[in-house]
Amino acid sequence: MEVVHPRCAGLDVHKASVTVCVKVGKKKTVRTFKTYAADLRQLGQWLSEERVETLVMESTGVYWKPIWNLLEVEFSDIKMVLANAEHVKQVPGRKTDVGDAEWLADLHSCGLIRGSRVPERPERETNELLRMRRKVEDERTRVVTRIQTYLESANLKLSNVVSDITGKAGMAVLRAVVAGETRAEELVKLTNTGLKAKPAEIQAALENSAGPHLRMMLRVQLALLDGLDDAISLLDAEVDQRMRPFDEVVTRLDKIPGISRRNAQEILGYAGPTLEDFPTAGHLAAWAGVCPGNTISAGKAIRRKARKGNSWLKGVLVEAAWPAIRTRSSYFRDFYHRKKATRGSQKAIMAVAHAILTTIYHMVRRGTEYQDLGANYHKLQNRERLLKRRVRELASLGYEITVRDFQSELEQIAS
Repeated sequence: MEVVHPRCAGLDVHKASVTVCVKVGKKKTVRTFKTYAADLRQLGQWLSEERVETLVMESTGVYWKPIWNLLEVEFSDIKMVLANAEHVKQVPGRKTDVGDAEWLADLHSCGLIRGSRVPERPERETNELLRMRRKVEDERTRVVTRIQTYLESANLKLSNVVSDITGKAGMAVLRAVVAGETRAEELVKLTNTGLKAKPAEIQAALENSAGPHLRMMLRVQLALLDGLDDAISLLDAEVDQRMRPFDEVVTRLDKIPGISRRNAQEILGYAGPTLEDFPTAGHLAAWAGVCPGNTISAGKAIRRKARKGNSWLKGVLVEAAWPAIRTRSSYFRDFYHRKKATRGSQKAIMAVAHAILTTIYHMVRRGTEYQDLGANYHKLQNRERLLKRRVRELASLGYEITVRDFQSELEQIAS
């Protein structure tokens, strides 16, 4: 096979060590290094001495990141490629660290490894901040769920009379209970914030049997909640600062049904603020994992599940798709119901996520504003076919139909 990279290296990365195979022509040299910073510098120095032009490593957990970060800064003349582990699997039964490193070097020398997308360091840092914020928000949701569980065990039906137990009225009641106040008539006075429920119903909901152990558990959970709220505020400020150069793009994307500023920041953070790494919207959809797989054998599609992709981006898109289909008279709402009729709700919501991402791609790449196509878009695109089907349905019921095009007649009168 033709050699594309005559001086290359393959790195088999682990937590405590990295096995390196340098391939120059047909000669292979294998060495093992620890993953401490000093040892990684020795690795980079050895690669420079061997005049290695490019190297490849597997995306093994997070263990590839420190190696990539150090070599990227201190040995920038070496081109690095990050390989998807599924694409470079070794032959079964022959797996060793040395064998894996040699296998990577062999594949890379022939140009058979397609590198994964690795953005520049500032973008990677923003990506990590966004993921951390999402994890902290998920943890906050779990804390609120635990608080609700404790309230139910004490028969304190706070969620029956307030929409959010962490709102102003809900937090006032919770802090009072933690402080030792359990009398319903006193707790009612803390909810004078315009609740829709009547005072008698509120008082009935606040009758409780909270004891010392429950107040202790609530105190711990409220402390966790306050800490998580502070952490989210810090992360929000940092993300806003890093995304400030792209505020104009975020503002335009915010006009898409289902997309909030938070969603827009996450989408641009995960896929890149300019989406320039993706030649077409189809490439971006495939990378995000919101399009069907493409596995065909003997002329038949044998697998149509959504392919694996960036799970963080896919989650944001599906999260945005649900409120998008609830927007009245919108294209996404009509699109969802058309797909749901033939494919089911799960595939339909994934199709809406795909449509939202395609919309975002063209808006970002072209610099355009969002224009909703409307709920009748597909009907107008297939107007004649829809008309014939409706006429046949009525004819089958025994009706004789005369069709007149009022729009054309009005246009003729106006002219």
